[in-house]
Amino acid sequence: MANEHPTPSGSDPATESTPEPAGLPAQRLPPGPIGRRRAEKLDRLGELAGAPPDERGESITRETLRRLRRSPMAITGAAIVLAFVILAFIGPVIAPHPPRAFVGLDQVRPGQIPGPSAEYWFGLDQLGRDVFSRLLVGAQQTLLVGVVATLIGFTVGAIIGGVAGAANALGGRIGGWIDSVLMRFIDMLLAMPPLLLAFSVAAVIGRSLWAVMIAVGVAAVPIFARLLRASMIAQAHRDYVLAATALGVKKRRIVVSHIFPNSLAPVIVQATLTLATAIIEAAALSFLGLGNPDTGVPEWGTMLAQAQDQLAVRPSLAIYPAVAIIITALGFTLLGEAMREALDPKLRR
Repeated sequence: MANEHPTPSGSDPATESTPEPAGLPAQRLPPGPIGRRRAEKLDRLGELAGAPPDERGESITRETLRRLRRSPMAITGAAIVLAFVILAFIGPVIAPHPPRAFVGLDQVRPGQIPGPSAEYWFGLDQLGRDVFSRLLVGAQQTLLVGVVATLIGFTVGAIIGGVAGAANALGGRIGGWIDSVLMRFIDMLLAMPPLLLAFSVAAVIGRSLWAVMIAVGVAAVPIFARLLRASMIAQAHRDYVLAATALGVKKRRIVVSHIFPNSLAPVIVQATLTLATAIIEAAALSFLGLGNPDTGVPEWGTMLAQAQDQLAVRPSLAIYPAVAIIITALGFTLLGEAMREALDPKLRR
């Protein structure tokens, strides 16, 4: 006869609430509606890393690649990004004229700037330089600024978010205190508009190309930090972590060898979106006069700033770099959004 253990009165196992994991401090959202919405979006992106493989047994990576190949948005974004990268590398080689040479200065008159011709496809600027050549060479400078700024934001944000996520996963009073302090600092940065934060940092550092890259990178730090922390928290409650803990694997080894590497997928996707934002913000800082002090170096934001005095004479001097910035940012945005949707478990079938 089986021994039956009666359930204590007033408690129902089916309806008992699952206790919160120990050592996980309550998550507080940053002040203000803008910071709160940004934090909620980043936390949602971080949860995507904890999504299980689909029901057919297909891995998340293979399912993501399959969906990207079938996505017109991903194909369009990838084509734009590939074209931009190719032009950035071969632009200085195929440029028909030196970008800093005053090849048509004798053709420039007060109130008259030559337009497109067979020799100068996009015409000349106010100093007699070939606009088409400067656009080609400027693509390399723009790509350099965007990539370096994104790497700065990714590296610093990954360090802060990784430490906070590891402290949260390890638990304990000290881990909760470390996580809380780091996240309150990140919440303060999230409450500030990214462009205003970048402008403040660039103004403090001084006018230089490195100042632009550092400023834009600092503005991206809170996004990566918050996202990686949320992703690590989602991974910490996966079955493989519970299994490793039951086998006696040390928590530090689980965090370093399993939780952290498996949490990088949404952060890498965010890097693609951040690259588009970095290009726009870098162009904005250059337009405001905080970019490279050597205005002869072709850069799309600088070209846009130099063209504002010639809008009444030749508005196309501002249109060309503006369109280049918009198309490039659009390409990275389309690719990043397609990757984000491909990783979303709600859209898998």
